[in-house]
Amino acid sequence: MQKLGLLFLILLQLGCSGQAMEKFNGVSFVASREKVAQEHVNAVRDINAKCAAVMPFGFIRGMDSPEIIFDTSRQWFGETRTGARQYIDILHENGMKVMVKPQIWISRGAFTGNLKMESEEDWRALEASYSKFILAYATLAQGTNADAFCIGTELGQFVAHRPGYWTELIKNIRSVYKGKLTYAANWDEYKNTPFWEDLDFIGIDAYFPLSDEKTPTVEQLREGWQPHKEKIKSLSMAKNKPIIFTEYGYRSNNYTAKKPWLVDHSKDDVNLEAQTNATKAIFEEFWNEDWFAGGFVWKWFVDHENAGGINDNRFTPQNKPAQEVIKYFYKMY
Repeated sequence: MQKLGLLFLILLQLGCSGQAMEKFNGVSFVASREKVAQEHVNAVRDINAKCAAVMPFGFIRGMDSPEIIFDTSRQWFGETRTGARQYIDILHENGMKVMVKPQIWISRGAFTGNLKMESEEDWRALEASYSKFILAYATLAQGTNADAFCIGTELGQFVAHRPGYWTELIKNIRSVYKGKLTYAANWDEYKNTPFWEDLDFIGIDAYFPLSDEKTPTVEQLREGWQPHKEKIKSLSMAKNKPIIFTEYGYRSNNYTAKKPWLVDHSKDDVNLEAQTNATKAIFEEFWNEDWFAGGFVWKWFVDHENAGGINDNRFTPQNKPAQEVIKYFYKMY
């Protein structure tokens, strides 16, 4: 009965009728300096994606700063409210679903999960600043009829130290935005996130370590998924909430599944096969599960023609063999 109840919830939330296998098959649509044109959306549709995460940004000057700076003239177009609205509108015009996913960038790329204040005064200042930031975009999401809204991304220390704030924040967001809510918990954070009952989806940024091999096979990667998958499924069943991978993806480099969260800007060690295998393995493990509602590949650049390519070792699957894997599975589901 529990499994049937969860399947019904997924169908209800996706607005499907008798299509049990339809998923949120999405891309993480990276903010650009420019407006999005039809040709940019066409590239997303060409891989059979049905939705996109639009990601406006707020900035923090340092790990000890409680101020979030956002929606300024110094930001790229796509990082602002005006830009996010333009992205949402053109995606909706093309029949695509949209998740609004405001994110924070800390100076020098410091990990947001470590954001932690040292005094009660600074905690309250951070809370006030974050509420202003997130409610501004919740209002935008409501005004544009966005299909889902992500209340935060990889903010483990903030969540752990201020759980009461997050409970109240969710109430405040729901008073503004009437659609579906999730939170993007880091792969090592999701089990301790205290407010899943208050949201519609359990969101996970799925950078789980799977294999120490330089070029792991699909079979090795699927085996590496087993302990993680069992825990994810157990949480879904315990909370009676579908899982969504708010981010998933792999770099096209050696050892891509050893520490998939690592980012560097070196141009060596391109390994297209490793990325392709890892992408195939995650689809084969999750996309046929009733309790799994799909995900958003990390990441997809607006200027598709000039993105990625066979000499690129970063996350984007664009113009690489992994893109064809995504296209195949997105069509299947």
